[in-house]
Amino acid sequence: MSPRLPRRDFLALAGAAAAAPLLPAFAASPTGKPLHGLSAFGDLKYAADFKHFDYVNPDAPKGGTISFSVPSWLYNQSPLTFNTLNSFTPKDDGPPRMEMCFDTLLTAALDEPDALYGRLAESVTISDDRNSFEFRLRPEARFHDGTPVTSADVAFTFMTYKEKGHYDLQLPLLELTSAEAVDPQTVRLTFTGKQSERTILTVAEFPIVSKAFYTANDFSQPTMIPPLGSGPYKVGRVVAGQTIEYERNPDYWARDLGFSRGLYNFDRIRIEFYRDRQAGFEAFKKGDLTYRQEHVSRTWATAYDFPALNDKKVVKRTFSGEKRPSLQAMALNQRRERFRDPRVRRAIALCFDFEWTNRNLFYGVYTRSHSTFERSDYRAEGLPSPEELAILDPLRGKIPDEAFGEAVLQPSSDGSGRDRKLLGTASRLLAEAGWKRNGNMLQNDKGEKLSLEILADDDSLVRIFSPFVENMRVIGIDATIRQVDSAQYNLRQNEFDYDLISAAFSFEATPTRDTMELFFHSRAAASPSARNYPGVRDAGVDALVEAVGLAKDRPALVAAMRALDRVLRARMDWIPNWHSANHLVAFWDMFGFKEPKPDYGFPVEALWWFDKDKAKAIGKG
Repeated sequence: MSPRLPRRDFLALAGAAAAAPLLPAFAASPTGKPLHGLSAFGDLKYAADFKHFDYVNPDAPKGGTISFSVPSWLYNQSPLTFNTLNSFTPKDDGPPRMEMCFDTLLTAALDEPDALYGRLAESVTISDDRNSFEFRLRPEARFHDGTPVTSADVAFTFMTYKEKGHYDLQLPLLELTSAEAVDPQTVRLTFTGKQSERTILTVAEFPIVSKAFYTANDFSQPTMIPPLGSGPYKVGRVVAGQTIEYERNPDYWARDLGFSRGLYNFDRIRIEFYRDRQAGFEAFKKGDLTYRQEHVSRTWATAYDFPALNDKKVVKRTFSGEKRPSLQAMALNQRRERFRDPRVRRAIALCFDFEWTNRNLFYGVYTRSHSTFERSDYRAEGLPSPEELAILDPLRGKIPDEAFGEAVLQPSSDGSGRDRKLLGTASRLLAEAGWKRNGNMLQNDKGEKLSLEILADDDSLVRIFSPFVENMRVIGIDATIRQVDSAQYNLRQNEFDYDLISAAFSFEATPTRDTMELFFHSRAAASPSARNYPGVRDAGVDALVEAVGLAKDRPALVAAMRALDRVLRARMDWIPNWHSANHLVAFWDMFGFKEPKPDYGFPVEALWWFDKDKAKAIGKG
């Protein structure tokens, strides 16, 4: 999400692993045989006894602190505040990175698009019908209180998520029929057969919780009691709504295993919460925060001129973005009747002048987005390929005719900030949709005004969307912006109480049907905490989501995703706006890291380490 979403920071052959034999893809993985890892289509890079991932420094020192405000989050988490330490429920605001306190059955390699390797589970065995998966747990796995992680904990976790978890956790478990503790170290997950083949790749990364802890503490209720986890970090100092510190567990049971070596190096990860971006930036300039990922182009272009940077105590640089599809767009809420006509949505899109905005407000930092899946092979280009047409043709009459032509692009303006040609086209579209002028505003036959409120929780969005609002008002839309605090924003977002919101997400490099359902399927349109913000309810889109899940190889997946992209762009459910090819990063020069960064993730709090000599040189030793 993922933004939470943006959705999450998860997820070449080199070194010793280059010599390892390539192992079978998940679709062809043998049944009835314990496997050390799974992959959707590609070969597994690392052998069962791999010593460490190639993108880490296995000898990275432990120690020090990194303090920052998070650039990404997931589940119910918020970067602005928190009122519970349970990140896995659909309500309340949890603190980001709580998942680092928990282990998962399998863990992703950040230099492969979809490979998972054993973490809590030392192996996984697939049943002959591929509907059941037996995970054999490592006997050394322990919770932070020293008690073993057992199959009962795993079974409890999945059934609890299925019944009470955040929708991100619930949806992939819809077809789960049972989670059974076969013996203390073996758990079996069984599905109906209607699940996607790749569903297991999603659920195997769900955090495993303690049955004992959530028997004593109600999973559904907000709590500031630190949960019992088994991961490399545990909750330290907490100031509700302001600060949370995660302390490295020196007795972490997996510290010497291949998936952990070279990672989780900081003794302390401190996350600070600021409702105002400028306050966070001032804290970084003073050194209260030591790492910052910049999301405001004006700040990046004009404000990085302060003593610590000029004295070379602070480093300002870019890191390449991940090879993962990204969605940054505006969502018009079709649960409200006035936005259900695609002509209305297209007219509203014509009022946003990206060229003027990029020059005057973004300082040329961003690129115009056109696709639902930017920066990936899943972005549709030109006319549909024969493979795409094979998927689209059976849906003729159920999907827009535009999906069979050139891929829909967002309009290019004259850069004036008020392109008369585009605004004239928008007015004609609204008239065709039944909206007529009555004075300065548009009305329908019922006498209802065409009103639109943009919901925002940040000053920067108010600044960016104000010219957009003015253009809408020029053509008769009663447009306004309402800025609310983060708690109210999250509540209204989860309850779909808005006209238009802006969001950014990062999808998996190998998207699953479960993720596509979460964002685009009718099933998610009425589910609180789901990511289907526009409220898409369309049989054609549902069929394309199913096609994504049925893809048997990567070319078939690419064709299905491009077909879905074409239809979503033609429907204008999400209105793509802008994106950046790189991470804009600044940090106090006290960290070590290995380059190049991995292609499929950038969790600096897990990858980087504290460099004592550098810290001492800038007075932070």
